[in-house]
Amino acid sequence: MEFLKGESLSDVIKFRPLNLERFLKIVRQICFGLECAHKGIMFEGEMCPIIHRDIKPSNVLVVQDPALGELVKILDFGIAKLIQSGEAQTQSFMGTLAYCSPEQIEGKELDSRSDIYSLGVMMYEMLTGEMPIFPENSSFGGWYEAHHYAKPKPIPAKFRLPSDLESLIFQCMAKAPGERPQTATDILKKLEKLESSPAESEQETIVAKPKPRTDKAIKSTKPTFRKTSPKGDDICLKMTWPEDKPQQKIVFPHFVRASEGNFASLWVMLNEEDIANRLSSIRYNQFVFITNPHPMILWITLLYHREHGPRWLPCYLDLKSSSGQRFARLLGESGYYWILFFALEKGKKCQHVLTTSIAADQCQNLQQWADKSQLLPGGKPQITKRMLKKEFEKLKPTIENKLKASYTTSRNGSSL
Repeated sequence: MEFLKGESLSDVIKFRPLNLERFLKIVRQICFGLECAHKGIMFEGEMCPIIHRDIKPSNVLVVQDPALGELVKILDFGIAKLIQSGEAQTQSFMGTLAYCSPEQIEGKELDSRSDIYSLGVMMYEMLTGEMPIFPENSSFGGWYEAHHYAKPKPIPAKFRLPSDLESLIFQCMAKAPGERPQTATDILKKLEKLESSPAESEQETIVAKPKPRTDKAIKSTKPTFRKTSPKGDDICLKMTWPEDKPQQKIVFPHFVRASEGNFASLWVMLNEEDIANRLSSIRYNQFVFITNPHPMILWITLLYHREHGPRWLPCYLDLKSSSGQRFARLLGESGYYWILFFALEKGKKCQHVLTTSIAADQCQNLQQWADKSQLLPGGKPQITKRMLKKEFEKLKPTIENKLKASYTTSRNGSSL
């Protein structure tokens, strides 16, 4: 069993409701968790959905995470129900009266839409600090009447929430299951549209990024092989595009094996003109690490040119895989990597090579993350990747603005 140290969502919202941006970050992760549970697990040769049946703030834990800032965990699957085809569900009530769906309080058969109702009640509370429905009394019968017939209170105008978000919350609390969003995925899609203009947040996403360094610091932390040597050129320019990769605009990490050892590299295929424009670009890299639900690194490389703009080269390293472990350790130990360029018009032979440095603090982080990941459980890598993609989109403007500001002092294309 995993030990978690954090704060329950009920404590987080006890004295003050969440601002919009923090709400979106937390509820998005809750939806990811529900999405996984509702898709199910393989049991006796059958994919069986899991219905939580007790979604409420006290069953959500907010944990501080070095990459995400806040990592959200859904707790207490003790009364969760594994739904198998052909199996009759128990006709009894289980859950928490204030958050349960009308069908749940009746003891009916449940599906994922019951959890979505509970989520709607909780979302209302997260944003307002109040409950949307009040019974005449706190008895079972009082809550039965409230969930079946009472209309949720309107959200006070003072909270100034987007109308689309208010609409989503009330849709989740629809009395009839068929009138609610049908899956957690449906909710996630609607939340994505709201994240383009969130309110100012009190939380900051923490990532491993290069610290400002003086020329003196660069010299003291500089690995012995920072620039592409003639030998490096000789090795890389002999490389050919892999047969199992499509000849199109893509980027992927690749081990370069030579008599001198193994070297970390990114292989990129672009138009010949684009490659020519990138050879004099500023090179920048940054790494973002998420531990849960699956340990993974987002490896960001950016080639920035004042006239031609940014060329982003993102890759993902799964730290539960042997190749991901090797890449993270090799990057951390060597302090640099090669970028091999292949032109769409020139066939399969490598045309140009660049080398980019990795800051000393990032090298240390990479090795620590590789070590830490060996002790962590694996989960759903596709969910972590989706979370990292979200963080990547948020980081882009910050990184690009930084490079625009520093362009005049960094024209030689060295790493920042």
